[in-house]
Amino acid sequence: MESELRLQADKLRVQRGGKEVLAGVSFAVACGEVYGLLGGNGAGKSTTLATFLGFLPAANGRVLVNGQDVGNDLLAARRAMAYLPEAASLYEHLDARENLTYFLQLADVRCSKADIDTALDRVSLGTDARSLKLRGYSKGMRQKVAIALAILRDTDILLLDEPTSGLDPTAIDEFHDLARGLANAGKAILMVTHDVYGACQVADRIGLLRGGQLVDQFQAPAGDRIDTETVHRAFSAKAAA
Repeated sequence: MESELRLQADKLRVQRGGKEVLAGVSFAVACGEVYGLLGGNGAGKSTTLATFLGFLPAANGRVLVNGQDVGNDLLAARRAMAYLPEAASLYEHLDARENLTYFLQLADVRCSKADIDTALDRVSLGTDARSLKLRGYSKGMRQKVAIALAILRDTDILLLDEPTSGLDPTAIDEFHDLARGLANAGKAILMVTHDVYGACQVADRIGLLRGGQLVDQFQAPAGDRIDTETVHRAFSAKAAA
């Protein structure tokens, strides 16, 4: 139903440096759904996220958050979303809990130490690591802190830009389980990625983006996952075209 839609791109066109980067892209993400926006480098995936966040204007078409045009109330749109960039900017001289506490305060979100530790448990960051400064963290450990921050924001909408970047295979599977659990709890998740397998593991629907156009969409059968081979063939065919 229309009332359940959290994110909508409607015939979206976006230009950067005089070049059209998105050319009439349309899709929607509902409550309880993971939508995977799949594409190679330069396909327009990150541009799509930037437009929802209000960092880039639409040359034509619209982007809607909770049914409202982003341009009409940008602050309300941003409050409704938690954004996880591919490389989150965290403070090297602070530990995991201190980083989370600081960024939550900036977002005017109040969480107890127990809430923070629960989120760090959910992303499987070891208890010994939580009191270490981030300068000693691997990329994967930093990503876990960033994912915990997105969870603690407790918004209805999550925007994820290559969320499993830097994670090992076990952590990737744990993240997919976490994302699926958040969607099952009613969150709307837009995940952009170039990882065909990862998208098929977790997404209810996948949109294949190439050259700024949505060239294919795939729907998971009831109670099952989207077929990886089908999506891989489409991805490879479009990439070779």
